[in-house]
Amino acid sequence: MNTKNTISKILKQENVQQIKTNSKMKNVIITSFILALVLSSCADKSQAPAAAPAPVLPVLAIQNSEAVTDAEYPAAIQGTVDVEIRPQVSGNLDRVLVDEGAYVSKGQSLFKINERPFREQLNNALASLHAYEAALINAQLEVDKLTPLVQNKVVSDYQLKTAKASQKIAAANIEQAKAMVASAKINLGYTNVTAPVSGYIGRLPKKQGSLVSASDVEALTTLSDVHEVFAYFSLGETDFIKFKTQYAGNSIGDKIKKLPPVTLVLADNNAYPQTGKIDMVDGQFDKNTGAITLRATFPNANGTLRSGNTGKIRLGLQHADAILVPQSATIEMQDKVFVFTVGKDNKVTKMPITVIGKAGTNYLIKDGVQAGDQIVLSGIDKLQEGQVIQPEKSSKVAQITNQK
Repeated sequence: MNTKNTISKILKQENVQQIKTNSKMKNVIITSFILALVLSSCADKSQAPAAAPAPVLPVLAIQNSEAVTDAEYPAAIQGTVDVEIRPQVSGNLDRVLVDEGAYVSKGQSLFKINERPFREQLNNALASLHAYEAALINAQLEVDKLTPLVQNKVVSDYQLKTAKASQKIAAANIEQAKAMVASAKINLGYTNVTAPVSGYIGRLPKKQGSLVSASDVEALTTLSDVHEVFAYFSLGETDFIKFKTQYAGNSIGDKIKKLPPVTLVLADNNAYPQTGKIDMVDGQFDKNTGAITLRATFPNANGTLRSGNTGKIRLGLQHADAILVPQSATIEMQDKVFVFTVGKDNKVTKMPITVIGKAGTNYLIKDGVQAGDQIVLSGIDKLQEGQVIQPEKSSKVAQITNQK
């Protein structure tokens, strides 16, 4: 029994020793693994690349300057004369003597209405005139016959007075007949519809054989004299006040004489090659729109412009002590315009600005930046808020120029 107990104790001691040995080896392995991780991390940190240097970007110091901004206002274009050609008498349209879009001269025949009924009216009026002329002759003969008889007291003067009254009635009938003849001639002349001015023919809704009348809702055609054209545009009350104060003169008429030429921008955004002149300011503001209408006249010898054209009138407005920022130095986001200003520590800040006009390739600024501020001129698409840059000190940095 003692031998068995002794052997059992020895075995238990060996097992405990083995367990302790295994535990120590595990601790050594874990410690080695952690040390390897730490050394690897330190090695990675020592091999990390250095931070990128701050980018070198051109910077502009903003200064107050004079500028001319272009303000554009929608314009409606009309010929100097735009008339509707309407019939003055009723009848069948015998002939259409022009084509749509044709250029016609003043007095040229455009339409011919059936004249036969009007010629017969003229003949009837002439016949009445001749009858009344004959009646006047008879009345005169009666007066001539009775005059000596009354003087010799052969007949009473009553008969002479009656004859003279008949004579006056006959003369009055002649005058009435002459008026009827003249009216018949006018109506006959209306059967030949002519151009009241030189210009271009519009659409021709009535065709040959159509029944036309002076009471028709639709005109025979329209005629536009466009050797010169009028461009009508409107200014709001604030713009009109600026417009008046900008130019010298005691009255609107004096100011108009001193206005510079204006430019017409066509629907394709190209400028009309000839400048115009503002020559009219409406007498009052429109109560519904709160705007006042102005008119600019443009020469149009080649017929490039037609009535009904649309465009924009470009006005140049003078600004003193203006703050200008190149458009290339701005970025637009969500209908807002921003620039990057540079602080004393060369950190950039995205700053919203309020644009009130354009002067050439520059924006005219109302709020956001002021004279003395520095802004980044280019490379702004890659900048981030608070990023540090190296301002470019080169003398070749772009300068703002005032352009009309």
